Amino acid sequence: MGRQEVLAELKLLREQVAGVMETAVASVDGLLVAADSEGDRPEVLAALAAASLGLGKRTGHEVGMGELREVVTRCRSGYIVVYAVRQAALLVVLADEGLDVARLHVESRPTVERLGAMLAGT
Repeated sequence: MGRQEVLAELKLLREQVAGVMETAVASVDGLLVAADSEGDRPEVLAALAAASLGLGKRTGHEVGMGELREVVTRCRSGYIVVYAVRQAALLVVLADEGLDVARLHVESRPTVERLGAMLAGT
């Protein structure tokens, strides 16, 4: 898996979905893999996204809803969406208030699959 290939996927997602501002891929323990970000602390975003993903996974398990797909957090000025990428990684998306969440979910599914394959080395 090349960092440039991961960055290309992140940039493609940002270009496909209006409102996406920043994206990052991290391990489930919060270590940053790559970021398409203007922010000055993508490592912090990766760590917090991992915590959000872990809490979502645990909650889904406890209530019997099955495997977690994503966690969506809506804030006053936008969205934070964390997608599970197989068992070992995550994709986090920061988007503005104008985000079409349904479109993001549609466009992110193939991105998550490709990232999973890249990170697994297949």
